[in-house]
Amino acid sequence: MTRSDVVLVLNAGSSSLKYQVVRLPSGEEVRGDHVERVGADGWDAAVNDVVTAVEAAGLADHLTAVGHRVVHGGDLHRVPTVIDDAIVGDLEALGRLAPLHNPPAVEGIRRARTAYPRVPHVAVFDTAFFSDLPAVATTYAIDHDVAAAEGIRRFGMHGISHEYVAGRAAELLDRDPTALNQITLHLGNGASAAAVRAGRPVETSMGLTPLEGLVMGTRGGDLDPGVLLHLLRHGGYDVDRLDDLLHHRSGLQGIAGASDFRDLVAAIDGGDDRARLAYDVYCHRIRKYVGAYLAVLDGADVVVFTGGVGENVPRVREDALARLDRLGIEVDTERNRAAGAGPAVISGSSSRVTVLVVPTNEELAIARKVAALAGG
Repeated sequence: MTRSDVVLVLNAGSSSLKYQVVRLPSGEEVRGDHVERVGADGWDAAVNDVVTAVEAAGLADHLTAVGHRVVHGGDLHRVPTVIDDAIVGDLEALGRLAPLHNPPAVEGIRRARTAYPRVPHVAVFDTAFFSDLPAVATTYAIDHDVAAAEGIRRFGMHGISHEYVAGRAAELLDRDPTALNQITLHLGNGASAAAVRAGRPVETSMGLTPLEGLVMGTRGGDLDPGVLLHLLRHGGYDVDRLDDLLHHRSGLQGIAGASDFRDLVAAIDGGDDRARLAYDVYCHRIRKYVGAYLAVLDGADVVVFTGGVGENVPRVREDALARLDRLGIEVDTERNRAAGAGPAVISGSSSRVTVLVVPTNEELAIARKVAALAGG
């Protein structure tokens, strides 16, 4: 990697496109923005907005690579991968496992490859960090032959963020990451937890798809599969209605009618009982996973909050870890409320487990991986 590396990172969401131009090795963000409300036919315009901004900043001729965040790599792609037409086809097929996320990423990739045909484009996968999870963490207890034939296993997502904040936590504490047990909590519109031992994950909450695990903005996380059978048999549901229910009408949205945490908090403060219930379920599920991961890790040294909610909503951090003092986790109220978006230590002085707020930076993490691959 040389000092001339300037990487454009595209992070396509279901209806938004975040981009950042990163100069390496310094990690300086040269340019960045967020294009909101991208419709089904709006990716040309969204990528054109990025191209226009990059050209206006005089950066287009300096780009050495373009990196793309892709949520699901399945069993096919476990490391950052230079994109060609065959890879685009793979990612399109994997959209069945991440229907809200992979299709927009594919659209962004196609447009960006047209806009920047002379530089390498690299896919960096959210599932990659979890590709070597132990078999006990990836195996679902269903018919072995069915699972093998259909490729059913736990993959895990948000790996770019979990890997980044686990590394940053070790840096902030001036500790060797191989000497730490960490529980990382990525809390945003999508949410997931990971248990990280000696720098490598041993458990995570998302599964075959991004539907499993914690309560999220519009996804409910863990759910008795019998509920789905009940709706199919007795509720008049078909597969498409179930898909809509699980992806768009569950989680905070399903309970309270609000998926944005700012709206949820405002409703709680206004005395809305459904909003309060949604919030309590959300925090309860986090606490439940933290307890489970303490058992998996045989104790933790660090708990890390990150993501839009984890970084910016102090009451969630405090309430999600409440009543865990017997397990060595104590959040200091004053430190927590003064922390802002971090980075900050928010645990009390008597807490055996250090609790941190660590801002994630997926774009920087992606840029580093892209530059290492494209430059190597």
